[in-house]
Amino acid sequence: MSTREQDKGLWSWTFYDWANSAFATLVQTFIFAAYFTRSVAADEASGTALWGNMMGVAGLFIGLGGPIMGAVADRTGRRKPWIAVFSALCITATAMLWFVEPDASWIWPALILTGIGTIGSEYANIFYNAMLPDLAESDRMGRWSGWGWGMGYAGGLICLVLALYGFVDKNAFLPIPHGNAMHVRATMFLAAGWYLVFCLPLFLRTKDTPPTGRSFVRALHEATAQLADSLRHVRNYRSIALFLLARMLYNDGLTTMFAFGGIYAAGTFGMGPSEVIVFGIGLNVTAGLGAAAFAWLDDKAGPRKVILWSLAGLIVPGVSILLVDSKVLFWIFGLTLGIFVGPAQASSRTWLAHTAPKELQNQMFGLFALSGKITSFAGPLLVGWLTFISGSQRVGMSAVIALFAAGFLLMLAVPQVTAVTNPQGDSIHG
Repeated sequence: MSTREQDKGLWSWTFYDWANSAFATLVQTFIFAAYFTRSVAADEASGTALWGNMMGVAGLFIGLGGPIMGAVADRTGRRKPWIAVFSALCITATAMLWFVEPDASWIWPALILTGIGTIGSEYANIFYNAMLPDLAESDRMGRWSGWGWGMGYAGGLICLVLALYGFVDKNAFLPIPHGNAMHVRATMFLAAGWYLVFCLPLFLRTKDTPPTGRSFVRALHEATAQLADSLRHVRNYRSIALFLLARMLYNDGLTTMFAFGGIYAAGTFGMGPSEVIVFGIGLNVTAGLGAAAFAWLDDKAGPRKVILWSLAGLIVPGVSILLVDSKVLFWIFGLTLGIFVGPAQASSRTWLAHTAPKELQNQMFGLFALSGKITSFAGPLLVGWLTFISGSQRVGMSAVIALFAAGFLLMLAVPQVTAVTNPQGDSIHG
């Protein structure tokens, strides 16, 4: 395949980040999450706790099932069919959120649909992430991973702008009635349609790995045995195990921050739906710029250093946000924090892409999902219950900073990787 054709396939691959961003920004963070806690739940404190419980349960499903699904895909070969199935699950659940009215009787449908959408989105990402090592040369994986995250933030930015000026704002260009929160609920159709349309380039233009001919039943049996063996012999992949443990902590912090970012802005700083969306737009701008800029550093300095720099960049403004009362300072520190969100995620994907044994790529990215989700109930539960017990969202959100700090300390013990791996899959470190 020529470099030109390869790059076309990679740009089409990055468009899946662009597509998936609609669910993350409109549902999980800035619109539906805030709508649920302020308009559907009985009050913001109980709504925060319920939202945290839902995210935790969804994370448990993802963490437990992800490695098995990844290991099955390693044996069946193709990844696109898995991406298609789980994307469709997320898109359908997102569209159905339109029916959630601002009334406490809709609490459980809202939580169940959001949980299903979260599971579908995250399962699809397992197979999407595992495509990277087969699409990009080793010395270019960092930039493509970063550009993918940057595309995601760019997509989220445009999606939020459309949501604000097309649906939520009082002078929106779409004549949607505001009664019964119809203008807010209609953004769920935007999120679902966005995801559906912009995931198509991946399926049409990006090369998939060939099928192996194994049946699903056989692949499932082999995958279960291989996964059990990998867990028993995790010391053979000690660098990966240490990295996944560190990522488990700091990614839990990132997941929790996204789950409660809009809720915190609305509850602690009194931001209305339009203001929360404008803040989300600004956050996506800084996050996208950060992901794109650090993508080059990933290939130059290595993903471990970028992760450490990013975690430090998350901790300092994160602490400041918990201490300030000024909305202006919240904006300043919040947008600064956004710069470091993308690089932490993109470089994590790059580190594993460099390190995972080729024959176990899907499985390792399944464990990658496990590390990001097996304890993802802990962060939301901590925030939810600390908020409920203390009556303060500031106290609850302090759990996020603690997770970043713990991940940073453990990441110090993770070795640096180069673009070269030995046949056993362990990295050759500089």
